[in-house]
Amino acid sequence: MRARACLARAKLDATAVDHIVFATTVPSDRDSLFAPRVVGIKAGLPEEAGALGVTRACASGLQAMLSAHEQVANGHSRLALAGGAESYSRAPYVLTTMRWGAKRGPQSLDDMLEWAYRCPFSLEFMGETAENLAADFHYTRAAMDEWGAMSQARAIAAAASGFLARQIAPIDAPDGRKSRRVSEDEGPRRDVTIEKLATLRPAFRDGGLVTAGSSSLVNDGAAFLLVGDRRAFAEQGVTAEARIVDWSVVGVPARIMGHGPVPAIRKLLQRTALEIDDIDYFEINEAFAVVNLHAERQLGIPRDRHNLYGGGISIGHPPAVTGLRMAMTAMNHLVDTRGRYAILSMCLGAGQGMAMLIENLRR
Repeated sequence: MRARACLARAKLDATAVDHIVFATTVPSDRDSLFAPRVVGIKAGLPEEAGALGVTRACASGLQAMLSAHEQVANGHSRLALAGGAESYSRAPYVLTTMRWGAKRGPQSLDDMLEWAYRCPFSLEFMGETAENLAADFHYTRAAMDEWGAMSQARAIAAAASGFLARQIAPIDAPDGRKSRRVSEDEGPRRDVTIEKLATLRPAFRDGGLVTAGSSSLVNDGAAFLLVGDRRAFAEQGVTAEARIVDWSVVGVPARIMGHGPVPAIRKLLQRTALEIDDIDYFEINEAFAVVNLHAERQLGIPRDRHNLYGGGISIGHPPAVTGLRMAMTAMNHLVDTRGRYAILSMCLGAGQGMAMLIENLRR
């Protein structure tokens, strides 16, 4: 269990944790409705510990961190476990017409995973909202393919250097009647080239620009971080690595939900009296390549400070997990480079953007 791995890496007794905040977006089994409590108890947290479930679409992982931070800041918690998990490979099909009995005729099963990937207003796939963003702001297929190839190359390099291994706890995954050890992300594709990406068909719209190569992976995952006040960390012998400085959440038109990071980051910079040049590193979720291209162009983000280790396109994007993974990546980058600030941001289905500023405490 990844929660236990987080506690073990911190060399922290689970009984010292007084709250768990856990995110998930699509229930996959009967435990899902009570996941925060179930995960906390199975991780060894005391029965007296509180448990909170949160969902904020693609930013659910960030929201888990933020809600845990708020518990600590308000004095309701001293040490909290912030986490998220998705098992989209087990997303159920549901029969919504049977609760009171169907009158006649065949009944259709709905795919809950499709619910997650369609805009609730237009019923467009999220990829179609990326097409809208590309059309409205004139981004090209070539630029998206270039980003997709770069994401794969950066993730492969980060894995080869051992950078990604620092945030991965190996697991034994079922494999038929046996199990296999998984110690690295399964997403990065070593055979990807711009030339190959150029041959892919549009994934969401006839004559469109967005392909599988410029879209995030659909996959499973789990991640956890410890959140607490410095005194509680010190008492437990845990070294705090970063602090949440501030955050912002904004609404944007759902038809171009990929625009979300732009106003969210602008608002965050205004709140903190910082500028783009003050930020040492940016992690912006690669829901689609056009999201990152748009943030770079609109905000003036330098590419050499943006998603240097891959992202949703190459590593994957389980919504309740991505924000936590991005935070780990950013923290490790700041430690390695002795940088001070990083911004984590993403677009959210149904039309939102979220951004969070973190500060390195190990400079």
